[in-house]
Amino acid sequence: QVQLVESGGGLVQPGGSLKLSCARSGRFNSLFTMAWFRQAPGKEREFVSAITWSGGWTFVAASVEGRFTISRENSRNTMYLQMNNVNSEDTAVYYCAARSQEYYSYGYASNAQNYNYWGQGTQVTVSS
Repeated sequence: QVQLVESGGGLVQPGGSLKLSCARSGRFNSLFTMAWFRQAPGKEREFVSAITWSGGWTFVAASVEGRFTISRENSRNTMYLQMNNVNSEDTAVYYCAARSQEYYSYGYASNAQNYNYWGQGTQVTVSS
Protein backbone atom coordinates (compact mmCIF):
# COMPACT_ATOMS: atom_id res chain seq x y z
CA GLN A 1 0.00 0.00 0.00
CA VAL A 2 1.52 3.28 -1.11
CA GLN A 3 0.74 6.39 0.86
CA LEU A 4 1.59 10.01 0.12
CA VAL A 5 1.31 12.62 2.85
CA GLU A 6 1.69 16.32 2.13
CA SER A 7 2.63 18.94 4.69
CA GLY A 8 3.85 22.51 4.88
CA GLY A 9 0.84 24.38 3.56
CA GLY A 10 -0.53 27.49 5.21
CA LEU A 11 -1.04 31.23 4.90
CA VAL A 12 1.72 33.25 3.25
CA GLN A 13 1.93 36.88 2.21
CA PRO A 14 2.42 37.90 -1.42
CA GLY A 15 6.09 37.80 -2.25
CA GLY A 16 6.78 35.34 0.54
CA SER A 17 8.04 31.76 0.55
CA LEU A 18 6.74 28.38 1.59
CA LYS A 19 8.12 24.85 1.38
CA LEU A 20 5.86 21.86 0.86
CA SER A 21 6.81 18.29 1.62
CA CYS A 22 5.44 14.98 0.41
CA ALA A 23 6.45 11.89 2.34
CA ARG A 24 6.09 8.54 0.56
CA SER A 25 5.61 5.22 2.29
CA GLY A 26 4.94 1.73 1.02
CA ARG A 27 6.51 -0.41 -1.65
CA PHE A 28 7.84 1.21 -4.79
CA ASN A 29 10.29 0.00 -7.35
CA SER A 30 13.40 2.07 -7.99
CA LEU A 31 11.98 3.85 -11.02
CA PHE A 32 9.13 6.21 -10.38
CA THR A 33 7.99 9.77 -10.86
CA MET A 34 6.53 12.12 -8.30
CA ALA A 35 4.75 15.35 -9.02
CA TRP A 36 2.93 18.33 -7.60
CA PHE A 37 -0.45 19.41 -8.89
CA ARG A 38 -2.71 22.15 -7.58
CA GLN A 39 -6.37 22.99 -7.75
CA ALA A 40 -7.82 26.42 -7.08
CA PRO A 41 -11.52 26.91 -6.26
CA GLY A 42 -13.64 26.58 -9.38
CA LYS A 43 -10.68 25.55 -11.54
CA GLU A 44 -9.36 22.29 -12.91
CA ARG A 45 -6.39 20.50 -11.40
CA GLU A 46 -3.20 22.01 -12.78
CA PHE A 47 0.29 20.56 -13.15
CA VAL A 48 3.00 22.34 -11.17
CA SER A 49 6.18 20.28 -11.30
CA ALA A 50 7.50 16.70 -11.44
CA ILE A 51 10.71 14.82 -10.74
CA THR A 52 11.99 11.36 -11.61
CA TRP A 53 13.39 9.56 -8.63
CA SER A 54 16.41 7.81 -10.10
CA GLY A 55 17.84 10.48 -12.38
CA GLY A 56 16.32 13.61 -10.96
CA TRP A 57 14.83 14.81 -14.22
CA THR A 58 12.57 17.76 -13.50
CA PHE A 59 9.65 19.36 -15.28
CA VAL A 60 8.15 22.71 -14.33
CA ALA A 61 5.02 24.50 -15.47
CA ALA A 62 5.58 27.84 -17.13
CA SER A 63 3.33 29.56 -14.59
CA VAL A 64 5.77 28.79 -11.74
CA GLU A 65 9.11 28.49 -13.54
CA GLY A 66 11.77 30.61 -11.88
CA ARG A 67 9.77 30.79 -8.64
CA PHE A 68 9.14 27.16 -7.61
CA THR A 69 11.78 24.45 -7.28
CA ILE A 70 11.14 20.74 -6.94
CA SER A 71 13.60 18.44 -5.21
CA ARG A 72 13.82 15.04 -3.55
CA GLU A 73 15.59 13.48 -0.61
CA ASN A 74 16.08 9.80 -1.34
CA SER A 75 17.03 8.81 2.20
CA ARG A 76 13.77 10.18 3.56
CA ASN A 77 11.57 9.16 0.60
CA THR A 78 10.41 12.76 0.51
CA MET A 79 9.75 15.24 -2.25
CA TYR A 80 9.73 19.00 -1.74
CA LEU A 81 8.38 22.07 -3.44
CA GLN A 82 10.12 25.31 -2.57
CA MET A 83 7.76 28.15 -3.41
CA ASN A 84 9.25 31.64 -3.66
CA ASN A 85 7.79 35.01 -4.61
CA VAL A 86 4.25 33.66 -4.36
CA ASN A 87 1.22 35.59 -5.54
CA SER A 88 -2.54 35.29 -5.20
CA GLU A 89 -2.76 33.00 -8.23
CA ASP A 90 -0.76 30.40 -6.31
CA THR A 91 -3.61 29.98 -3.83
CA ALA A 92 -4.82 26.39 -4.18
CA VAL A 93 -4.84 22.95 -2.67
CA TYR A 94 -1.53 21.33 -3.56
CA TYR A 95 -1.52 17.60 -4.22
CA CYS A 96 1.35 15.15 -4.33
CA ALA A 97 1.15 12.37 -6.93
CA ALA A 98 3.24 9.36 -7.85
CA ARG A 99 3.54 6.60 -10.42
CA SER A 100 5.79 3.52 -10.59
CA GLN A 101 7.22 4.63 -13.89
CA GLU A 102 9.71 7.26 -14.93
CA TYR A 103 8.57 9.90 -17.34
CA TYR A 104 11.11 11.64 -19.53
CA SER A 105 8.85 14.04 -21.34
CA TYR A 106 6.87 17.04 -20.16
CA GLY A 107 3.73 15.74 -21.83
CA TYR A 108 3.69 12.53 -19.84
CA ALA A 109 4.91 14.03 -16.57
CA SER A 110 2.35 16.82 -16.60
CA ASN A 111 -0.69 14.66 -17.26
CA ALA A 112 -2.61 13.93 -14.05
CA GLN A 113 -4.10 10.81 -15.61
CA ASN A 114 -0.65 9.22 -15.64
CA TYR A 115 -0.46 9.12 -11.84
CA ASN A 116 -2.18 6.46 -9.79
CA TYR A 117 -1.24 7.50 -6.27
CA TRP A 118 -2.39 10.76 -4.72
CA GLY A 119 -2.11 12.49 -1.39
CA GLN A 120 -4.93 14.26 0.40
CA GLY A 121 -3.65 17.73 -0.40
CA THR A 122 -2.42 20.70 1.59
CA GLN A 123 -3.94 24.16 1.40
CA VAL A 124 -1.78 27.12 0.38
CA THR A 125 -3.33 30.56 0.74
CA VAL A 126 -1.54 33.68 -0.45
CA SER A 127 -3.00 36.76 1.16
CA SER A 128 -1.94 39.92 2.92
